[in-house]
Amino acid sequence: MESRWEIQVLNPQQIMVRDCLAKELNISKTAAALLVRRGLETAEQARTFIRPSLEQLHDPFLMRDMDKAVTRLSAAIEKNERILIYGDYDVDGTTAVALVYTFLYKHYQNIDFYIPDRYKEGYGVSFQGIDFAAETKCKLIIALDCGIRSIDKVEYAKNKGIDFIVCDHHLPGDNIPDAIAVLDAKRKDNTYPFEELSGCGVGFKLMQAYAIRHNIAKEELHSILGLTAMSIASDIVPVIDENRVLAHFGICQLNEHPSIGQQQLMQLSGIGQGRLQMNDLLYRIGPRINACGRIRSGREAVQLLITTDPQEAATISNIVNENNETRRSFDQSITASALDMLRSDPENDMRCSTVVCGQQWHKGVVGIVASRLIETYYRPTIVLTEQDGMVSGSARSVGGFDIYSAIDSCSDLLTNFGGHIYAAGLSMKSENLEPFKERFEQYVATHILPEQKQPIIQAEAEIDFADITAPFFNVIRHLQPFGPKNPCPVFVTRNVCNYRYTRAVGKNAEHLKLDVTDRTGAMQGIAFGRGDLANDLCNGKNADICYELQQNTFNGNTSLQMMVQDIKIR
Repeated sequence: MESRWEIQVLNPQQIMVRDCLAKELNISKTAAALLVRRGLETAEQARTFIRPSLEQLHDPFLMRDMDKAVTRLSAAIEKNERILIYGDYDVDGTTAVALVYTFLYKHYQNIDFYIPDRYKEGYGVSFQGIDFAAETKCKLIIALDCGIRSIDKVEYAKNKGIDFIVCDHHLPGDNIPDAIAVLDAKRKDNTYPFEELSGCGVGFKLMQAYAIRHNIAKEELHSILGLTAMSIASDIVPVIDENRVLAHFGICQLNEHPSIGQQQLMQLSGIGQGRLQMNDLLYRIGPRINACGRIRSGREAVQLLITTDPQEAATISNIVNENNETRRSFDQSITASALDMLRSDPENDMRCSTVVCGQQWHKGVVGIVASRLIETYYRPTIVLTEQDGMVSGSARSVGGFDIYSAIDSCSDLLTNFGGHIYAAGLSMKSENLEPFKERFEQYVATHILPEQKQPIIQAEAEIDFADITAPFFNVIRHLQPFGPKNPCPVFVTRNVCNYRYTRAVGKNAEHLKLDVTDRTGAMQGIAFGRGDLANDLCNGKNADICYELQQNTFNGNTSLQMMVQDIKIR
């Protein structure tokens, strides 16, 4: 499906700021515009942004209930009470558990951790987990990346003599749990200056506060920052403010001093020592950690992240890799089956939504499959699996469309659902599937906007190849790490043509190796999956290209190349 390109335009006030920044920082106006679009208005703000410092981290005691949390944690340690560190089974939850466990274990060993079973217990705090805490004589549970809506679970624990410290970053309901402390910057009565921490980030703030209270060296905190970077990348939280600092220094820690488990994950992912970047965490490390919870148990991910035994790390990493290969196999086979269903449906092309259901499809990968289907049919998508008279699965949306509201409109047909604007989970009785499909399609058809039916690529600017200089790229490099609210810059160059060696490459000539000129300069690049355009370009046709800039190192030589997002033949 053809994408629509939206090129951002500065308003008159932003143009004035751009010109001032360009002069003060001695950079091009095109480079200065990148800073302006990230809300930077002064040279000092720009310097602070491109040179993160750990001194920029906020005082953890600004967070409501932090003092209570540290006081209760300190009391538990002083009394030698057993503490259970509880987290969700995804990357954010498992890294949060690993972070708090690793930090505390250096000072106190009467602790354990718990990751719920995705299929038996579901997301968040479970009664089964609390029962485990009671059976193992835990007096305090630290819930990470979950718990903000677990009002009944916290009350259940209290009746068993177990206290809760909730460390969450999800939106609370009308009421919050009656826990000893509830650390969540999205509380209505929030006092913390930054609301977009990951779940692991909130766990870090608790450890930071504990370290301050007990005069523990900052270096101990710095040694676990790699885990915060993993969570920030994989949970797709805004990479601004405190998250930017945590991600920047977390990536530094992973590149310079990875733990044994982190080193194993990088080796499995084919990432060379010192070469890891944010995208590696999102697309190579994160899926391997997530595969544990999807296929077997999230405990394996935590164990790999906390171990100090090289042999144990090697053994678990092999299991993690097997989980990921199994996940890939399920992903590929279910995606193929779902696409076959849609292609054989004569009414498919007329629909505004996709809802597919398979018999006993693996529940752990249906969310991934939903995202895959959107790549082919760009529309709100739900993938479900049926077993024992029940249908359950995951929903994924397209830019700007609120899929949670669409599902909520059919809530009378559901036994359970939850999520947010772009992703959700749901379940229903099998007999309600067809009525649900009809109602869901009707809602989407009447609420989706025309511009939400086409993929959009947001481009920073339209530039010539002559604009791409070493100082220009140096500004881009210092904008890293990239992520939401600080995306990797995308540029458009018009009317390019073959320069010398444009050709199709790959085992099946599926990719396009570009060597093109716009007559102000020449650039090389790669366009994955667009080998079909080689003949057009080689036979003299011109094109408009939309791309990111990256450094490419080959045989010891480093050069700039385009990572092409889209091409339009003129």
